[in-house]
Amino acid sequence: MNNSRGTAVLKAFSPEKEYFIGIDSDGCAFDTMEIKHKECFCPAFINHFNLQAVSKYARETWEFVNLYSRTRGTNRFRALMHTLELLAEREEVSDREVKIPELKSFKEWLKTETKLGNPALKQAAEKSGDPELKLILAWSEEVNNTVAKIVRNIAPFPFVRESLEKIQTTADVVVISQSTREALEREWNENNITRYVKLIAGQEMGTKTEHIHYTAGGKYRSGRVLMIGDAPGDLNAARNNNALFFPIIPGKEEKSWERFYSEGIERFFDNTYAGSYESTLIEEFFINLPEHPPWSAHAVS
Repeated sequence: MNNSRGTAVLKAFSPEKEYFIGIDSDGCAFDTMEIKHKECFCPAFINHFNLQAVSKYARETWEFVNLYSRTRGTNRFRALMHTLELLAEREEVSDREVKIPELKSFKEWLKTETKLGNPALKQAAEKSGDPELKLILAWSEEVNNTVAKIVRNIAPFPFVRESLEKIQTTADVVVISQSTREALEREWNENNITRYVKLIAGQEMGTKTEHIHYTAGGKYRSGRVLMIGDAPGDLNAARNNNALFFPIIPGKEEKSWERFYSEGIERFFDNTYAGSYESTLIEEFFINLPEHPPWSAHAVS
């Protein structure tokens, strides 16, 4: 799906219910973040960027950026750049005289491109012939191929299916994710829960902020749009659209979904969600996600 077509699909979204709920997929609805990053993303990262000599630190840095910090859930290309920048700052890396690529042309692409997915990157790489962009595309394509081969038979977290069944009669439900559409459709279809959602929006259709803006912006009354996610980026996407946010806390996913099912849904539909209830949830969310890496001088012990 090309960029313009993806945006058109989002804009054409038509409300059927009075409420809107967006749900992230990886790490939120499904326990797929650990296996995808540890078995798919990181091995390809070490291989393509020749980080074998510092693989321990490359892995630690990748997992901090993508799983165990406030950058969790960041688009893969932004996460790649951030991981390389953090890795370049580590003494262990410089002590081993391993050179971390600066990827200047890739940085420029990140500044100008909003649809941060393989289609846009492939187009840019083919048009420019830039070896950096070709390298990153090869890494990203390998990740997709490995995910398709390895990640399977993963059921939704407990209370996800029950929550979907409970909200579908009152809310329009949309999957809002930075995973590829192909992976999203495969995972939701193999668990027979696609029937609960009106649309699946992946990275090819823009950012999560754009997903919410085009599908829900101006189409629902104030206080009737909610985003469910497991990363600060999901919260930002919600706030950028004046939407409410329900956090699925990393490491406490089952309890989070049980809380949503048992009390969050009712509060949202009763219009008593905003305010102290939401604030308490978000405060707990951030306590579980550090801002600085544990090897940094800024880290709090």
